[in-house]
Amino acid sequence: MANTSSAKKAERQMIRRTKVNKARNTRMKSNVRAVEEAIASGDPEKATAALKAAQPVLMRTAQKGAIHKKTAARKVSRLARRVKALAG
Repeated sequence: MANTSSAKKAERQMIRRTKVNKARNTRMKSNVRAVEEAIASGDPEKATAALKAAQPVLMRTAQKGAIHKKTAARKVSRLARRVKALAG
């Protein structure tokens, strides 16, 4: 339990940031899942559109600090490679 006023404030900030980061991560995972499903369906146009929607969400999540920048870049790269292979 926090005793000092600064520790209490830090605890409030942590709770607020945790909620925001969970929302960001959920949004990111949903977009990545949409790309995965489009790839699995075998539709290159749908997969490309899903990737274009997912890429800014991934990068924004990294920019805000919810995930590491290189993690986001790696995810985008791997998804793009799979979409490109699907297109032929």
